[in-house]
Amino acid sequence: MVWEETWNLALESLRANKLRAGLTMLGVVIGSACIVLVVTVALAGKKFIIGQIEAVGSNIVYASLVSTNIGQNVSLADQISMGDLDAIQRGIPQAVHVAGTYDIHMTVTAASTTRPVSLVGVTLGFQQIRNLVVMRGRYFDDGDFLTSSKVCLLTEHLADVAFPYDDPVGRSIHVGDLDFTVIGVFRERVQTFGETEITTDSVLVPFPLIQYYTGQSYIKTFYAQADNPEDVSLVTREVAEILRSRHRADAAYSVQNLSSILETARYISLALTIVLLLIAMIALVISGIGIMNIMLVSVTERTREIGIRKAVGARREEILYQFLTEAGIISGAGALVGIMVAIVIPFVVTAIIRLFPVPPGIEIPISWPSVILAFVVSCATGILFGYLPASKAARLQPVESLHYE
Repeated sequence: MVWEETWNLALESLRANKLRAGLTMLGVVIGSACIVLVVTVALAGKKFIIGQIEAVGSNIVYASLVSTNIGQNVSLADQISMGDLDAIQRGIPQAVHVAGTYDIHMTVTAASTTRPVSLVGVTLGFQQIRNLVVMRGRYFDDGDFLTSSKVCLLTEHLADVAFPYDDPVGRSIHVGDLDFTVIGVFRERVQTFGETEITTDSVLVPFPLIQYYTGQSYIKTFYAQADNPEDVSLVTREVAEILRSRHRADAAYSVQNLSSILETARYISLALTIVLLLIAMIALVISGIGIMNIMLVSVTERTREIGIRKAVGARREEILYQFLTEAGIISGAGALVGIMVAIVIPFVVTAIIRLFPVPPGIEIPISWPSVILAFVVSCATGILFGYLPASKAARLQPVESLHYE
């Protein structure tokens, strides 16, 4: 009965001052919404950035010849060869795919249009490693590499420019002195931040055909894809070891991976999340100070009411609980409204961005732990800052309170 009476008195008091209670609650609404939105934005940004890096190849190891440390001459024997590629594939079980590339600048003539392009000779595993999406046609098969077939794939942009009104698959293009049949149109699944040979206008051809243009059959850039991210460091070390063991000691190779970039992105995301959460906490503290000020004013205005309650037998604890209950209702209701606002906003934003061309992979996840955190912290803030005015009200003397005007 005591708790029911306390609850009813608190609600009655708030109903009697709706505007004041609503304005006090507004600060809590903003603070709790900020907590949920900050975590939501941080998670969305982290998921998008890390997804982009992982799609580029967070588990990819890439290697190239740097120098031989003997003047400025580079020995042909120091170049990465197809033999190195085979040795790495056989010697490193954790490397699920290996590939090599050699790119040169050429011009393409197609349908009376001549354009500068990047001609890229690739080996069989390049599609899996670089997440190439074949939009039309097909990718190279084993027969294309074995017979050095004069077939090629075009980037989506180049296909649109070279064959604006026709399907490019099955058409011919002229690259240097050779004619190629287009067997497919492709694009990269995600942007690769320049970490690839693929440009806006690129032509992929089977690797053996590059020798016709360059007279060389070595690999400019070697790729190995680890089975999982945990094996990246191991594969990186073993690739470097195999290259050193198969070439002269003077040859220097750059063997790298994107794990450091991925880890840096995670740290930056965490740091931004912490900073934004601190800002949200400041908003809640400000709202808590607002609750305390309003409750102190309320105690002053209701001094006579408190004196009457004490005169008819209300105990100190009952007065304390009444004012704490009022603070709890304000902060709890404000937290619920703020959380609902914070949950609705991502759904509205998601619906809006679908109307515009945006990069793939953008998602706005709701963090339910942040919802619980926002509610608990908001309620705790209200009760904490409401304790001082509640304690002041409970300490009022009945005689003094009844004489208060």
